[in-house]
Amino acid sequence: MTRNQDPDARGGTTAGPTEPFVAKLRRRDLPRCAELERLLFPDDDPWPERAFAAALDGGDYYVGAYDSSDRLIGYAGLALVARPPHAEAEVHTIAVDPDYQRNGVGRTLLRKLLARADEQRAQVFLEVRTDNDSAIALYQEHEFEVVGKRERYYRPSGADAYTMWRPARSAEQEGGAV
Repeated sequence: MTRNQDPDARGGTTAGPTEPFVAKLRRRDLPRCAELERLLFPDDDPWPERAFAAALDGGDYYVGAYDSSDRLIGYAGLALVARPPHAEAEVHTIAVDPDYQRNGVGRTLLRKLLARADEQRAQVFLEVRTDNDSAIALYQEHEFEVVGKRERYYRPSGADAYTMWRPARSAEQEGGAV
């Protein structure tokens, strides 16, 4: 279930002093993840800290975006659900603090997830709210296409979701690391 709260479909920031630092999510940031979940997804069963801990413990790939003071301003997660030769990955979440939205942070996080999937030559799936036009545009910009619709997917709000898919590719096809 993709939760995307940085629907920046306009190109975001380029490299420079305002670009966030992105690295593997740190365990000490899990309380902040839960705080952002409650802020961003109050109507859709926000993940508690223990859900993030379980994802990390299970080997899922989570990254954090940090501002210049090392404060977590966003996070994203990817699970590899099938291994090569038929590798498949699923975007779990992308979330960005409202004070940092529409500045390319979500785009940067998505590209980190896709680079990881490309290392495994994995096709990638995600779910996104059908009313989140900006996020849908961002995903389409990264070659995702709508392949299905899940009615009342998000709980407890009952919002519908599109299932989106991007074919497998290698890092070489994408021009190397992002």
